[in-house]
Amino acid sequence: MRQKMGEDTIPVRQGEELDVTTLEWFLRKNIDGLPYERLEIRQFSAGHSNLTYQLQIGDWEAVLRRPPLGPVAPKAHDMEREHKIISEIHSLFSPAPNPILFSDDLSVVGSPFQIMERKHGVVLDTSFPESINPTEENCRRVSEIMVDRLAELHSIDYRKTKLGEISKPEGFMERQVHGWIGRYERAKTDDIKEADILTEWLAKHSPKKHEAAIIHYDYKLNNAMFNPELTEMVGLFDWEMTTVGDPLADLGVALGYWLQADDPDMLKKGFSKPSVTVYPGFLSRNEFVERYARKSGRDVTNINFYLTFAYFKLAVILQQIYYRYKKGQTNDTRFANFDETVRNLIMYGTHVAFSK
Repeated sequence: MRQKMGEDTIPVRQGEELDVTTLEWFLRKNIDGLPYERLEIRQFSAGHSNLTYQLQIGDWEAVLRRPPLGPVAPKAHDMEREHKIISEIHSLFSPAPNPILFSDDLSVVGSPFQIMERKHGVVLDTSFPESINPTEENCRRVSEIMVDRLAELHSIDYRKTKLGEISKPEGFMERQVHGWIGRYERAKTDDIKEADILTEWLAKHSPKKHEAAIIHYDYKLNNAMFNPELTEMVGLFDWEMTTVGDPLADLGVALGYWLQADDPDMLKKGFSKPSVTVYPGFLSRNEFVERYARKSGRDVTNINFYLTFAYFKLAVILQQIYYRYKKGQTNDTRFANFDETVRNLIMYGTHVAFSK
């Protein structure tokens, strides 16, 4: 689903293989006009959650997404829901990939899965491709596109879609706060004293009323794809958390991932290398918020709450992954130090909560 000029796929990791013969039979049965060549499968190297594969038969290509191996949290990694979301969004928001099909036939890949359009372009994460010079102008333009596309997504009238049928806009933030606190408690492996302070603060300060809009809810730079000139967003991925809810919660999530050069090391090095957003030219979080306010016309005076919640939410997501690793439900060594990252996010989120 993500591509860095063709360099982001790897041979399928051991233990995460798909049955090529069974999958090819399924594809030929359900998709017309496939070439005669054999199916080739590679895996996308990015991502810590769902398993994502590149499928190629001759000049036909697509992306397959399935949940991670082992037990998963209730309602998480819902491939059918994500398929419904991009089916509604694609015609209204061009970066969303075109859905091809969803299947709950467990005999094909061992879980429900979806297949969607394979987009091509540049994904920025912790470095720029060698073919691109990261000038301050480029960095600022990428920042502005990220803000503007987020505001554009929030401007879509959700009532023109069916997303309202799988969402509950009323009371969204209160449910989110208490829901993520519950997820944390269920996945907890270590005692972190700041966690009790943070969850109490979030419950006390949760907004009772807010606007309703389509929110991506995992909006970050390495979920976006740009053309080679970095003048246009051509792809936006990982729609599984999308719903109709508080647009400022979406902004908060984006800010939670948006590192800046003067952030403490405990935040910048949470995933070993900081995002390119620390490069000169990228907007600061304050500039990101100010541009969003201008583009959307929304009141952002309470953004501190949403940023605090974003750090906590990210901590819980990583805690759920670490819980699976600690229990032996996955052997992926990338997750071995997530407990320290969770602790850092909770500590920093607590700092942000009481800083203003």
